[in-house]
Amino acid sequence: MSVEHFASSDASAWFQRLDQQIFLADVLSQDSGAAMSVGFGRYKKGEKNPWKMTYDEALVITSGVFTVEGPSGSVTARAGEVIYLRAGTEVVYAADEDTELVYVTYPHWLAATESSTEAHRLDDFREA
Repeated sequence: MSVEHFASSDASAWFQRLDQQIFLADVLSQDSGAAMSVGFGRYKKGEKNPWKMTYDEALVITSGVFTVEGPSGSVTARAGEVIYLRAGTEVVYAADEDTELVYVTYPHWLAATESSTEAHRLDDFREA
């Protein structure tokens, strides 16, 4: 199919980070045949997630206020704004308010992370 539509309800599984109120779900994964991943994220106010980028990522904020702390400072976005992250960057995702977002990664975030020295970070997530 050359044109597809996705809603958060299309996610087959949501994953939660530790006991935090951070939930992530792919709707376009590496099994889809697409060159990128697309998914939804939900962060409660005050939740943080340290991560090292093994892929490029765009975060499209759909509600709330979200900050990404990086080596050169913090970048904050509100609904309707985008944060772009480059592979190789150490970051901390942080929700300034309850936030919902869409993430788009290239290449697929899961494959890139599994084949990297950052694979251990996946242990923090379990199916919600």
